[in-house]
Order: sequence, then C-alpha cells, then structure tokens
Amino acid sequence: MLRDFFSKKKRYASIPRQEAKKDVPEGLMQKCPNCQKIFYRKELNRNMNVCPHCDHHHRLNAYERLEHIFDEDTFEEWDKHMISSNPLGFPDYEEKLEKDRLKSDLNEAVVTGRAQLNGLDTAVAVMDARFRMGSMGSVVGEKITNAIEKARKEKIPFIIFTASGGARMQEGVLSLMQMGKTSVALQRLHAEGGLFISVMTHPTTGGVSASFASLGDYNFAEPGALIGFAGRRIIEQTIREKLPDDFQTAEFLLEHGQLDRVLHRHELKKTLGMVLEIHHPGGEKT
Repeated sequence: MLRDFFSKKKRYASIPRQEAKKDVPEGLMQKCPNCQKIFYRKELNRNMNVCPHCDHHHRLNAYERLEHIFDEDTFEEWDKHMISSNPLGFPDYEEKLEKDRLKSDLNEAVVTGRAQLNGLDTAVAVMDARFRMGSMGSVVGEKITNAIEKARKEKIPFIIFTASGGARMQEGVLSLMQMGKTSVALQRLHAEGGLFISVMTHPTTGGVSASFASLGDYNFAEPGALIGFAGRRIIEQTIREKLPDDFQTAEFLLEHGQLDRVLHRHELKKTLGMVLEIHHPGGEKT
C-alpha cells in the first residue's frame, strides 16, 4: 500500500503545469550573432539595435529607422498602398508576396515619403529586408523613382537607406529595368542641383548596389555592411583567386575609395543633419 501511494504521487508530479511551459516570454531575450552574448531585447532597442557588447549593427526595419533618424511626427508617407502584381505569371509569387505583407506589415520592400531632419525638409526612402529580402521589383523601383522626382520638383534633398539582396528574380527583366529608371531619375535630380545622400546598410547587393545605391553625392555605409554586386564564391571562381576576408565589407570599400565614410548608427543623425545644413540655401532652416 505504501509503495502504491508513492508511485501515484510520482505519476501525478510528472505532469507539467501549463504555466511551466512559459519559462521565458517569446522575444524577451536575443543572442548577438557576432559575439554570441545574450541580452534583453529592450536593451538592444534602446541602443538603436546595436549590440551593447561588440557594437554589431543588427537590422532595423523601415519604421524603426525613420523613428531613430528623423524629427518626431514629421514623416508623411507616399505611395503606401502600391503593391506588386505577377506580370510574368511566376509560380507562387502572389502567395509569397501576401505572406511577406502579413509578416512585415508592409506592402512592399521600401517605404518612401517626406520628413524633417533638424527642421529641414527631405524626401526619404528606406528599404526593408523583411519583405522579399529587400529585393527590387517594379513597385520598389517606381516608389523610389517617384520619391526622387518629388524631391526634384520640390527642390529638397533625397536620402535613401538601402538594404537589398538585389533585383527580384520573379519579375525578370522588369526588375532589371528599375536600375536604369532610378538612375535616370537621379541624373535629373543632379542636373538641377539636387542633393542625394545614400546610406548603405547590411546587405546592399546585386542590382541595387550597381545602380542607385552607389550614385550618391555622399555615399555612406554602416559598419560591417555587406556591399557588392556578385557573391564572393562566384567572383573567386571567375578570377581564380582567393579574396581578402573583409572583401565587400563597408570598411573594405572605404579603404578602396568607394565610400565617403563608414558611420556608426549613433553618428548617423548628427552627420546627415550636418550635411543637410551645409547644402541648405543660405544655411537657414525652413
């Protein structure tokens, strides 16, 4: 009888309570992929998504970046409801687009609009890698081109934060056409004396790096950002040489004259504000 009493107790004790399954709330902690340190997500957010241990720059989504860089309550979004179609009938493309819309709460891989930085008006585009890895399709190209054209007509600067895997393969040549379209729009802006600032974040690759991302009057990048056209493996196989370990990083590009400056995220707002003030007519704010 005594043996039966203890065996029953053991059986009942082995059933976990529902509350015990929730040891750590989802999203409370995060591990840095660079230094492997674990910290509270709130701590990371307070530090602009920069690792407090090793300074690794974690990704920011489009609206987080707008919040960190531009003056409060000054952002006016453009073309928010523009969405991609499936012009080539690519299998499952529409389903993938819808999945990304639900996951990211975005309609496309770039957010565009007007905002103020230190009281100065500017047109802005922020790419978001959560949507199709920031790939450039027809709508991305159209939204960026529209923002450039509005900057030209309103005679305000244009700032873009790039984050992209390149051209979107599901749209084929229609995606590649956006390289030329955005570049022509930037040339029109340049011809009329407009200012274009490009800030390249991780990653900025493929057709995006080969077009508008590299055409800034000022070309900045965040530390450690991957920036390049073709992948390392393809290049090494083509040239039959081993590439440096830091090849295609922001620091490598700066060393070889392809960037003006690598900017820590904590320095971005101050530096961009200074550049806008230097180029503002008369040096006066609106």
